[in-house]
Amino acid sequence: MSWPPRTVIRKASGLRTLESALYRNGLGPVAGVDEVGRGACAGPLVVAACVLGPNRLESLADLDDSKKLGEKDRERLFPLIRRYALAYHVVLIPSAEVDRRGVHVANIEGMRRAVAGLSVRPGYVLSDGFRVPGLAVPSLPVIGGDAAAACIAAASVLAKVSRDRLMVEMEREHPGYGFAEHKGYSTPAHTAAMARLGPCAQHRYSYVNVRRAAETVGMVPPVQLRHRCDVMGSGGE
Repeated sequence: MSWPPRTVIRKASGLRTLESALYRNGLGPVAGVDEVGRGACAGPLVVAACVLGPNRLESLADLDDSKKLGEKDRERLFPLIRRYALAYHVVLIPSAEVDRRGVHVANIEGMRRAVAGLSVRPGYVLSDGFRVPGLAVPSLPVIGGDAAAACIAAASVLAKVSRDRLMVEMEREHPGYGFAEHKGYSTPAHTAAMARLGPCAQHRYSYVNVRRAAETVGMVPPVQLRHRCDVMGSGGE
C-alpha cells in the first residue's frame, strides 16, 4: 500500500489534521514548502520550507493561509514561526534565473533547494499544489495546501514576509516603480512606470508585459531571452 493512505491525506477540519495524521503513522518530521512571487513580473521568486513539530502546532494557533492574513498578522507570525519551527529555510530565485530556467522549472528547483537546506531531515514533504520530483524523501502535492496544512501555511508566511521586505528594499534601489506598494505584480501603476522608465534589472524579461515595455522605450532584452516571451505577469501570487 502506498503512503500516506487515502484516509491519511483526506482533508479534514483545521490546519493541523494532515501533519498530525502523518506523524501518527510514523512519517515525520513533516516539512511544508511553498512559494511566493510566481505571478510577479519583477523581483525574485521566494520559496520557503518549514518543519513544525507535532507538539508545537498549538503555539501557532493563529496560523492560516498567508493570502487570508493581513500584513500585520503575517509580520506578527513571522518571528513566532521562526521561534517554534523545528527547522526552516528560505530560498531566493533571482529574476535572471527565473528568465533563464522558466518560472515553473525555477519554482520546482527552489522547492528542492528549500527542502535540502533544512537543518532537520524531513520524513515527508507536503508541497502546495506542485509535485516536486527529485526530493530525497517521499512527498505529496496538496491542492490549496497553504489552507490545508500548517507546515505549508507556515512556509507561505515565511516566503511572503521575506519577499515583501525585499521588495520594499528594492524600491529604494530602483525608485519610481512602486515596488514597495505592488511588490512586483502587474498593476496599472506598475505598467505605467515601466512604460515611462523602461524595465530595470529586477524585471523578468521573459514575461510578455516586461518585454513589450522594453521594446516601447527601445531597450533590447538579454540575448538569451529574445525568443522567450511566453509568460504574462499577473496580479496575484
